[in-house]
Amino acid sequence: MKVNRDIIVQAALRLLADTGLEDLTLRKLAHTLHIQAPTLYWHFKSKDALIDEMATLVLASGADQLMPGEPSDDWRVWVSTFGHGLRKTLLTHRDGGRMIAGTRLTNTLFQETAERIGGHLTQAGFTTRQAVTLLSAVYTFTVSFVIEEQAVFPKPGERSPAYDIELRKTHLDPDAFPLLREAGEVLFDRFDQRFDESVDLMLRGAATLLHR
Repeated sequence: MKVNRDIIVQAALRLLADTGLEDLTLRKLAHTLHIQAPTLYWHFKSKDALIDEMATLVLASGADQLMPGEPSDDWRVWVSTFGHGLRKTLLTHRDGGRMIAGTRLTNTLFQETAERIGGHLTQAGFTTRQAVTLLSAVYTFTVSFVIEEQAVFPKPGERSPAYDIELRKTHLDPDAFPLLREAGEVLFDRFDQRFDESVDLMLRGAATLLHR
């Protein structure tokens, strides 16, 4: 089978759905593609290099979801869409959050999207530093949020036994940890609601910068 980088990356994303990030190896990928491992290593010298390419493709393919579908001059809409679109993009792939974290992008498609969003923030009155800090905060929060979300639900709708909310309560003394006993339902369930609330808090905080 004749392969190129695009074919390899697409196959890697399919294999990721079966194995998860931890068990994704170049050797398994070569077997899936019916090629010899040296052929694969000619295109990608390491698993890290492959993951960089996978992350780049995932973020680029989700670029349309990171920006409002309709014209808007409201900076809140741009920031909120960025966060929600990024989360949706990462949840499309098993271990999507972990795959993206710490990677080096191999083209500038994602940066072009970020540049456009940042431009709307500076037009709204944010300084360059404030715009960059806000977008990086939303990005970092979203990636971390998805990592935790996918730990609870490794596959959509399938909760990990390690995150049994009622069992968690039994390990926390109600007198010593009254708040944390109730926190399980906030932290490990209804992720859509918590993400909405978290982004709203960030937007409210950012808005105060424009009124100083």
